[in-house]
Amino acid sequence: MSARGQAGQASVELVALGPLLVIVVLAAAQLLAAGAAGELADHAAEAAAIAILQGADPAAAARGAVPGWSRGRMSVSVAGRRVHVRIRPRAPISALARMLEAHATADAGPAAR
Repeated sequence: MSARGQAGQASVELVALGPLLVIVVLAAAQLLAAGAAGELADHAAEAAAIAILQGADPAAAARGAVPGWSRGRMSVSVAGRRVHVRIRPRAPISALARMLEAHATADAGPAAR
């Protein structure tokens, strides 16, 4: 095979692998976003539990503990002294975001006597 034929073959392989490389990079980025959402949910739940102990608003504390982009994708529920936080990571497909949704729970302990 001539050198020109080999160069043409390499170009075809590069063009064929391009979309696969893009898919792999996007999948890795989505997994990183899901991991970040999990860490943020844990942090927000802990902040909310501390707010309960201090007599402050737990939902406001949870929202204040995360960056601005995640506040609109977060839900906080408080039941007694237990806080549950859900954060949905950004995703190009909403069904994927629902599948990768992060959940965290924190408990402020037993009620003071």
